[in-house]
Amino acid sequence: MKKLISWNVNGLRACIKKECFLEFVAKEEPDVLCLQETKLSEGQLDLDLPGYHQYWNYAEKKGYSGTAVFTKEEPLEVTYGLGIEEHDHEGRVITLSYPDYYLITVYVPNAKEDLSRLDYRMTWEDAFLAYVGKLEETKPVIYCGDLNVAHREIDLKNPKSNRGHAGFTDEERGKFEAALGHGLVDTFRYFYPDKEQAYSWWSYRFHARENNAGWRIDYFMVSKALEDRLEDAVIYADVYGSDHCPVGLILR
Repeated sequence: MKKLISWNVNGLRACIKKECFLEFVAKEEPDVLCLQETKLSEGQLDLDLPGYHQYWNYAEKKGYSGTAVFTKEEPLEVTYGLGIEEHDHEGRVITLSYPDYYLITVYVPNAKEDLSRLDYRMTWEDAFLAYVGKLEETKPVIYCGDLNVAHREIDLKNPKSNRGHAGFTDEERGKFEAALGHGLVDTFRYFYPDKEQAYSWWSYRFHARENNAGWRIDYFMVSKALEDRLEDAVIYADVYGSDHCPVGLILR
């Protein structure tokens, strides 16, 4: 079995200071840990995680975005970004090549509250799905991270009042549908198609987490070719330290 975990830490240094991060890693001992929104620049943090190879992709803008991967098994190759100049300034993608699949950590751009970045988000989504499709020509793909979209009404507490808001626009949900139509599998819904109140992000406002008024916007997506290797999908809703909780995938 392999345990893969993804977590939007909303600032890794802050998450570590809350003593949640290292405790969680020590308890779960994931084979691979993918992070989003590290909010770091190179040299700002020296993180000692024995037994793990570390890979970082930093945004050019300080204190913004950023991704990281910690893996016990050294990958065959590591690449950063999509290889498209327009999309590779914010440290949003790291791709690791293993013998039988690619693993991508991804932090999808937020459309912003006023939807001022929705058009860019649509362009980015098309480029990312094309990137995944290109990799699939060689071997299957697993991608995980904060996809910044709740797919179905069941994936957020208040779907009616949030319809059309960032993360729940028809456009963003349509791009998620396009990924499913491409043949990618939402692993949590694969195991728990009708499970309600299963969320991975809660606003810091209005006591949202206390009331479990959340959204499921963190995912593990896999190529259909890996379906027979899926063992379980996990949401670690009791893990604090960020406005997101970790999510996981167990592979045979």
